[in-house]
Amino acid sequence: MSNVEEFPAAARKLSEYDALVAAAPSVLDAIPGAVYLCDHEGWLVRYNAEAAELWGRAPSLEKAPERFCGSHRLFLPDGAPLPHELCPMATAVFHGTPARNAEVIIERPNGSRFVALANIRALKDHDGRVQGAINCFQDISARKAAEEEVRRKGADLDDFFENSAIGLHIVSGDGIIQRANKAELALLGYTSEEYVGRHIAAFHADAPAIGDILHKLSCGDKLDRYPARLRAKDGSIKHVLITSNSRFQDGTFVNTRCFTTDVTELFESETARRESEERLAATYEAATIGIAEADAQGRLLRVNDALCGMLGRSREELLGMTFFDYTQEEDREEDAAQYTRQLQGDLDTYFIRKRAIRPDGTMVYLDVHSSSVRDEAGGFRYGVRVLQDVTAAKQMEDQIRAREQHMRDLLEALPAAVYTTDAIGRITFYNKAAVEMSGRTPQPGDMWCVTWRLYNLDGSPLPHDQCPMAVALREDRPVRGAEAIAERPDGSRVPFIPYPTPLHDADGNLVGAINMLVDISERKKAENEQKILIDELNHRVKNTLATVQSLAGQTARHADGLQDFGERFEARLLALSRAHDLLTRHHWKDAPLDLLAQEVLTPMASKAAGQIKINGPSVVLDSRTALSLTMTLNELATNAIKYGALSSEMGTLSVNWHIEGEGAKLVLDWLEVGGPPVSPPTRRGIGSRLMERCIERDLAGEFDLAFEPAGVTCRIMVPVEAVKA
Repeated sequence: MSNVEEFPAAARKLSEYDALVAAAPSVLDAIPGAVYLCDHEGWLVRYNAEAAELWGRAPSLEKAPERFCGSHRLFLPDGAPLPHELCPMATAVFHGTPARNAEVIIERPNGSRFVALANIRALKDHDGRVQGAINCFQDISARKAAEEEVRRKGADLDDFFENSAIGLHIVSGDGIIQRANKAELALLGYTSEEYVGRHIAAFHADAPAIGDILHKLSCGDKLDRYPARLRAKDGSIKHVLITSNSRFQDGTFVNTRCFTTDVTELFESETARRESEERLAATYEAATIGIAEADAQGRLLRVNDALCGMLGRSREELLGMTFFDYTQEEDREEDAAQYTRQLQGDLDTYFIRKRAIRPDGTMVYLDVHSSSVRDEAGGFRYGVRVLQDVTAAKQMEDQIRAREQHMRDLLEALPAAVYTTDAIGRITFYNKAAVEMSGRTPQPGDMWCVTWRLYNLDGSPLPHDQCPMAVALREDRPVRGAEAIAERPDGSRVPFIPYPTPLHDADGNLVGAINMLVDISERKKAENEQKILIDELNHRVKNTLATVQSLAGQTARHADGLQDFGERFEARLLALSRAHDLLTRHHWKDAPLDLLAQEVLTPMASKAAGQIKINGPSVVLDSRTALSLTMTLNELATNAIKYGALSSEMGTLSVNWHIEGEGAKLVLDWLEVGGPPVSPPTRRGIGSRLMERCIERDLAGEFDLAFEPAGVTCRIMVPVEAVKA
C-alpha cells in the first residue's frame, strides 16, 4: 500500500483519529492490508486481523498495551535491531512526519522474519494537533526475494559473459562491436579499446564470409559453428567457428550475440593429418589385397580399391557402413566379439574367415587379419583390417554342401510326413511335416515311428514294434495298403496311410528304411460328411413329403371346389418353397428372421409392399422354426391381401418381434390397421388350423389370433430354444 488518503470532507464531523477509534472492528478488517492505529503517545489502540496475522501475535490493548508497533521485534533492512521507540511510527507520532514506502524487517515470536513496506501518516484534529498515527503495511518478502534473484542473475550473467572460456562478443545491427569478453580479446590479442567500437569486418580475413554472416543474421537466421578466419593483432590468422543468433525489437535487427570457438590447432592438425592420409592412400591403392581402417564401432574410415572390388561396392558406399553391415549375419557375432576384445586390449591381432554379401546378393568368403593402432596412452585409435578373397577355395565345399542341402530340402518340401530309421529301427531323420503330423518332436532313441501312440482302425492299440515300419524292417519288404491312427500328445487323432520301404546299400544289405505317412483326415471327414448329408437328405425329403401330404389333405377337406383347392394348395406350396430357398442359401443351418419375413411378405404384397413395416432385433431361426413361421406368415399375409389392411391403399401392416423374459421366448406381433372393418369369421378355416398346428404343435409355442374391428392382430410366441438372438 503506497499511500493513505484523507477521509472525504463530508465525514469530518469527527476527526480522522476519533472516527477510526469509534469505528467498528469490521471497518479496519475490511481494509485490504495490515493496519494499526496509535494514539498521540504512541500507545497501540486499534489493529485489524491481517496485522495480527503478519505480526504472528495479537497484542493486548487493555492489560498491557504496547507502544508504536505490535510486532515482536523490528530490524532495519541491513539487519540491525530497530527499537520500537525509534521506528517510523514513533517519528510520525512525535513529529507528525509521514513515512512513505519505508522498509523494515519484522520478526515474529516464532523467529520467522519478513520484509514489510510501511506507509504511515499522522492523524491530526481540526486544530492541527497530532492525535495519533495510522500505519498501513504489507509483506513484500516475495518481491524482495525476486529483486535479489534478478540482481544475482544479472551478476551471474555478467560473470558468464566476461569470464566465459569461449570468446563472446555482441555486434550491433550496423556491424559495430558493442562488447567483447576476456576470452575474445585474448584470442585475438587486442585490448578492449582496440576492439570494441570498431566494425566487425575489420577483423575478418575473408570479406565474403563476414558479408554472408551479417546478411544471414539480419534475416533472422541462426549460425551454428559457421567457419571463418579472424585476423589477430600479431598478424596471424585464427581459424574459428561462429555460433550466433539475432535479437530483434519491433521487427528491427538490434544486435547479435556471437560465440567464437578457436579451432586453429584443430585446423592445423587436420591439415597435417590430411597430408599423411594422402601419402598413405597412395600405398593403399597400390596394394592388391583389401585394406580398411575402422573406428571403435566398426565404421569404415578408409578403404582401398581392392576392397571395393572384392565387395562390389563403391568407396562412398563403404565409407557409410560398418564392416558388420556387409558381413553375413551368422558371422557378425564372432567378428564383433573378437573386435571387442581387440578394442579392450585383450588381443593385439586376430584372424577370422567370414562371409560377406555383395549388393547383387552373391557371397564372398574373406580371410580377415585385424590389428589396431593405439595412442601413447594405449587407447584404441582405429583398427586396420587386411582382407583376402578366398571364395574360390570354398567353391567345392559349397557345392557338396549345396547338394546335401538340396536332398534335405526335397524331403522337407514333401507335403507328407517322411522319416528314416537305421537297420534296427532307430529314427535318424524326420521332416517338419512329420513333426506337425505327430504333434511332437522325436527324441533320441525313438524306435520304429515318429508318432506318440498308434491305434488300429477299430480303435485297439497298435504297439510300435508291430507297426508297418517295424514289419517292413523285420521282413525286409515294403508294406502297402495298411491304415492306422496316430494319437498326438494333446489327445487329437490323425488317420493315415503308411508307406514303409526298406533301404539297401550297394551290396544289397539292409541299412534302414524310409516311411511316408499320408494324412487322410480330410478324406475321412469327407466320407463322414457325405454319409451325414445323405442321411439328412433322406430325413428332409421324408419331412417335406409329409408336410406336402398334410397340406394337400387339409386344403382338400376345406376347399370349395377343385379350382379353390388348386389356388390354395399352390399358394401354400409356394410359401414352403420360399422357406426352402432361404434355408438352402444358408445351408439348412440358420435363417435370419428379418430376411425370412421380407422374402415371404414382399412378393405376396406386390404393389402393397410399401405398406409393410418390419422391425425387430437380429434373430436367426433353425430350419424347423423357419418352415413353420413361413407357413404362418403366408396364411396371415394371404388374409391381409384379400380381406385385411393390404387390400386397401390406406391400410398398413406392422410385423414386430422381440425377445421376452431374459431370452425365454421370441414374441412376434402382427398388427393390421387402416383396412376395411373386420368381423370375426363364422367358422374356423383351414388357415387358422394350419397356423395353430405350425406354432402350437410343431414348435410348442403360443398362437393368439384376434379379429379386432380396427384390424387383425396376432401374437406368436416361440420358445427360445428354436431361435438364436
